[in-house]
Amino acid sequence: MAEYTKIQEELQGEIALSEKQDLVLYDDDFNTFDHVIETLIDVCNHEEEQAEQCALLTHLKGKCAVSSGLYKDLKTKYNIISERGLTVKIQ
Repeated sequence: MAEYTKIQEELQGEIALSEKQDLVLYDDDFNTFDHVIETLIDVCNHEEEQAEQCALLTHLKGKCAVSSGLYKDLKTKYNIISERGLTVKIQ
């Protein structure tokens, strides 16, 4: 029974990785709007207006989905954005 449960958990993990997910940016008190906007343009290929809107939504609502896709595709963006000091999660 334990082996069955382990296999089932592994399959659920594989399914989750193959489903479309969001890269969510979270608000903080130390990054500037300009830094956030520049990062979204560079990493997520946003147009300036889209990056500005996402930065404002993040500030007002506390978070904003800035990119969507498969986990493997979002992981690179996650790593780069995190290295630039922004808080993101793949959900």
